[in-house]
Amino acid sequence: MLTAVDHVQLAAPPGSEDKLRAYYQDVLGMREISKPAVLAARGGCWFATGTVQLHLGVEEDFRPARKAHPGLRVTGIEEYARRLRERGAEVVWDDNLPGHRRFYSHDPVGNRLEFLEKKDPQPPTGR
Repeated sequence: MLTAVDHVQLAAPPGSEDKLRAYYQDVLGMREISKPAVLAARGGCWFATGTVQLHLGVEEDFRPARKAHPGLRVTGIEEYARRLRERGAEVVWDDNLPGHRRFYSHDPVGNRLEFLEKKDPQPPTGR
């Protein structure tokens, strides 16, 4: 029985770890977590916040995916978007998911990220 997603792995080019740390820690507010020694030798870095983990693994012939992406739930999406813009990240709003506010952005190596927050349900209107 599947119970949860443990982590999402994204690819990154060799030597990009410092850029990734600056973005995932300083811009997104995640913390770096230790990789097991046998995996750390391959490069890359892992990040977490709450129960969410993103693993960035080195891929020699790296090309960012144009469509594939993790969907990351946030609270205070307007403030979160402002935080990203203030730190130099592009924010592209998309209103095509009913019941949600969401935007897309890219990390410094081109990985697409979706940020979304459920809208509060509208109270029923009186007669």
